Amino acid sequence: MAKTVLVIDDDPTQRRLLQAAVEKAGFACRTAPDGEAGIALAADPKDGIDVVLLDLTMPGLSGMETLERLAAKRPDLPVIMLTATSGIDTIVQSMRGGAVDFIVKPANPERVVVSIRNALKMQSLSGEVKRLARKAEGGMSFDDMIASAPPMRQVLRLAERGAASDIPVLILGESGVGKEVVARCIQGASTRAGKPFVTVNCGAIPENLVESILFGHEKGAFTGAVAKSLGKFVEADGGTLFLDEVGELPLDAQVKLLRALQEGEVDAVGARRPTKVDVRIISATNRDLAQQVAEGTFREDLFYRLNVFPIDMPSLRERREDIPALVDHFIGRFNASEGTKITGVADDTLKMLYAFDWPGNVRQLENAVFRAVVLCEGDMLQPQDFPQISGQMPDLDALPAAPRAANEVPAAPHAANDFAETAAASPVAIKDADGELRSLQDIERDILQYAIEFYEGHMSEVSRRLGIGRSTLYRKVREYDLEVREREAG
Repeated sequence: MAKTVLVIDDDPTQRRLLQAAVEKAGFACRTAPDGEAGIALAADPKDGIDVVLLDLTMPGLSGMETLERLAAKRPDLPVIMLTATSGIDTIVQSMRGGAVDFIVKPANPERVVVSIRNALKMQSLSGEVKRLARKAEGGMSFDDMIASAPPMRQVLRLAERGAASDIPVLILGESGVGKEVVARCIQGASTRAGKPFVTVNCGAIPENLVESILFGHEKGAFTGAVAKSLGKFVEADGGTLFLDEVGELPLDAQVKLLRALQEGEVDAVGARRPTKVDVRIISATNRDLAQQVAEGTFREDLFYRLNVFPIDMPSLRERREDIPALVDHFIGRFNASEGTKITGVADDTLKMLYAFDWPGNVRQLENAVFRAVVLCEGDMLQPQDFPQISGQMPDLDALPAAPRAANEVPAAPHAANDFAETAAASPVAIKDADGELRSLQDIERDILQYAIEFYEGHMSEVSRRLGIGRSTLYRKVREYDLEVREREAG
């Protein structure tokens, strides 16, 4: 989707001129007449402001004061300063305050657009570096996940509870749904954050090397053992061991794995004594382990040992609401890594991506966007940039429109018709059965639940109508343990 630029300027003529230049370049634009209004719009990253054009001289809250407050609330938000004066002291002060660029009025539209694109590119590079650093350091959090669709909200709720303890977690789901991402976020939200996160693809290990790779071996323990190997369990000591595709393990390795889990120690091949390890186990599989137990290809005792806290990951076709945000995320990542300047996707492209079934799930979508970014000859991804998908789709005009992003979902169609009835008889009780006022907390909980149901689970619309940030809304949903689901059609 197109990036959103916020113009903060007290001059309405300047706001209109800047808005026209920004929108002509393909960006979405929002405006604010003063610093206070601009901060209110830009404060919450969930509200979708990607870059700010800020006038330096304004009545009330000045440009520098606005810049300082924006930097405190959203340090990663790029701000471009606009001013009629070009003194060196002013420029230096702005840059020290966190501005990424400085443009002298009257601003040349081309200069403004170039500055916006450079700021967004630097933001993408910075964001990708930080994401990779968090991943390498075992510090990923649930905020790193794109999970606005109702099925994913349930996944997050379970994962957050699983992260609060060392309980063994089994993540179930089709290949490519993002099971490892959830596992990393569980680690990042747990007391083991920052400790080793070791991944083992159980399906990719040769059968004769499973024991050595998992538990280690001593030098000379077998032919080819020219050096001592610690094994994955010891490597993960103090942290988390992620056993991907655990259903692929051969039966003899399952026996040794079960003992390691039960005793908290491993026997390296050729070692004289076992080694104690402190490891949190998270496993994942795309297989039906219960069926494998029935068929005798997976040990029942190991199954019950791993399946203590199961989490079912939905396929991408079950969480289509996340597709626009995922596409936008991948475009930003590949812009950073490939040096491209893709600003978003065309409407027909988004309709096509939304309607496709994605048998390979998020991994397939990521690869498709990567290829499209490389093929794209303009600044917007077109249907022809996805040849393997567009060739399988019917006439694009016949496809239903897809929501641009969560914050662009329209209000519920019945909202206007129901307004009079709702106003006449409030669905949220203010008084209790004894005629006394209920607590503010209880009223707030009921209002939030009613709003979520009224707007059919469209959280951005709930956030906008209630006048609270989306991050605050999601926090309250978790605090009150509210149910978030889309209303059934009809």
